[in-house]
Amino acid sequence: MNLLNELIVRTLPLVPKKIVRHFASRYIAGERLEDALALVKKLNEQKKLATIDVLGENITSEDEAIKALKAYKLVLNKIKENNLNSDLSIKLTQLGLKLDFDFCYANVEELVKLAKEYNNIVEIDMEDSSTTDATIEIYKKLKSKYDNVGVAIQAYLKRSESDIKALLPLKPRIRLCKGIYIEPETIAFKKRELINHNFKHLLNILFQSEAYICIATHDDELINEAYRLIKEYNLKDGRFEFQMLLGVRPELGNKIVSNGYKLRIYVPFGEHWYAYSMRRFRENPQIAGYVFKAIFTKNSF
Repeated sequence: MNLLNELIVRTLPLVPKKIVRHFASRYIAGERLEDALALVKKLNEQKKLATIDVLGENITSEDEAIKALKAYKLVLNKIKENNLNSDLSIKLTQLGLKLDFDFCYANVEELVKLAKEYNNIVEIDMEDSSTTDATIEIYKKLKSKYDNVGVAIQAYLKRSESDIKALLPLKPRIRLCKGIYIEPETIAFKKRELINHNFKHLLNILFQSEAYICIATHDDELINEAYRLIKEYNLKDGRFEFQMLLGVRPELGNKIVSNGYKLRIYVPFGEHWYAYSMRRFRENPQIAGYVFKAIFTKNSF
């Protein structure tokens, strides 16, 4: 990120939310579940799968966690009711991880059980490094009892190789992504080339295992490496899929589908869109630049 882009990203918290919301719309299905369901239907018509995320994180009370649990259950119900090809992505801090471990685990297990009844999958997002140990512990407990649950692993964390190797005996479902939270250099790779190198290394480990691999990236270099490894190991369709975020490089997603590979789009919705959008802008400073420019453009809004 060059200095101008870095300055723009740092100034974004001062930008009126109305302006941020306008530019965030490409990354978010909308504020209502109906918006997400309609979008998933369109994606399915384009031969793309989906994973729906109810936006929100770091709740501060059990009542908020129960409210989030009910919202997640409703998503699973509506996916089944509308016969959509979508699974569910969840954040553990939204279900009480920072309140009480056992309380959070019980909430997540309830979702995984319901998803199992519906022949569906729950994918656990990885959040910042303060939650990594607990997230992996919850995943291990769930995976020992259920086969319809996955977890994200972030390639920029230096610990991720050991985390993956510890999970492999469980034949896990792993979403391998770069990682987007701001972490210190003591625990995370900062340079793109180092992150990409580790991503490729971890991908190679996963492809040689019995894991189901979700290749979550928009990086041509990493996608091409995945293509190469898929051919090298002669992997069947039932062993992997590609995953991308809504609104990020849709033309690349279309190419993946046209190449005959399975693609799942991460579809977030909800009222708590701001924190998610700011992370997307940090990842894509060009969009942040458009937001900054709009402030000084007459009649932009």
